[in-house]
Amino acid sequence: MKRFPARLLAAVAILALPAAASAHRQWMVPNATVFSGTNSWVTVDAAASNDLFFADHQPMRLDGVKVWAPDGSEGAIANGSTGRYRSTFDVKLDKPGTWKIGTFTSSVMGSFKVNGEERRVGGRPGGAPAGAGMGPGGPGGPEAAARRAPPVSIDDIPADATDVKLTEVIGRNELYITADAPSTAVFTPTGKGIEFQPVTHPDELVAGEPASFRFLVDGKPANGLKVTVVPGGKRYRNDDGAREFTTGADGVAKIDWPTPGMYWINASLTDDKPSTPRATQRRMSYVTTVEVLLP
Repeated sequence: MKRFPARLLAAVAILALPAAASAHRQWMVPNATVFSGTNSWVTVDAAASNDLFFADHQPMRLDGVKVWAPDGSEGAIANGSTGRYRSTFDVKLDKPGTWKIGTFTSSVMGSFKVNGEERRVGGRPGGAPAGAGMGPGGPGGPEAAARRAPPVSIDDIPADATDVKLTEVIGRNELYITADAPSTAVFTPTGKGIEFQPVTHPDELVAGEPASFRFLVDGKPANGLKVTVVPGGKRYRNDDGAREFTTGADGVAKIDWPTPGMYWINASLTDDKPSTPRATQRRMSYVTTVEVLLP
């Protein structure tokens, strides 16, 4: 029976949660998004936290982070380090154009029953809830034992399983960093899940000037997709300043920027079009951080 690495399961569980449903948002934030020349380095902090860009909950694991150079070749992170609340790493920008740095998660989560006992597929490692009493759901009961059992892969679901409830989960968390002049090759879609194909380049954003961002689902313009935009610095405001935009038939959301700074952007969608056999639902999410400069 196959087992999933605990750190991968934790990352999948975070990605599976819609932004509105979870107080902890996962993010990556660079020290800058535009650099001169091809001998620069960008430093990225990555975490999940209550207040955007202020690390106070848990670090993001770095084993799934990939780098794409402007010419499509694969780059690499350097000087990676994971602390108690955040991870940090560097990327050398040794080619001109726009780089993409990010993670992609594709997994299946859910549950099934065998002989009346529930087992999980994907998700976080189990454990009895704090304060649980004795009885069927208590620390010594069969329900608690099922929660403590390690998650299994979809290939390990027995043929005689009942109450099979599976959800396909697809998530992206990406940054776009430009050295010298912006380019667009890194925005070529793969045709799977929610993807970003901007009309306005994300490294050319200015406060007071609206931008047009196109979102795709399975390679096609996503009509009616809700896009949440949140400025950083919530720690120093009474509210998070979140605003919601909706894409049109062309998949484009027009977003304005009241003030300069770093902004967290999230789009999420649930549908009934999973590609995984036996799954009945699909949850998709897309996250990026952009920098808005003064005019």
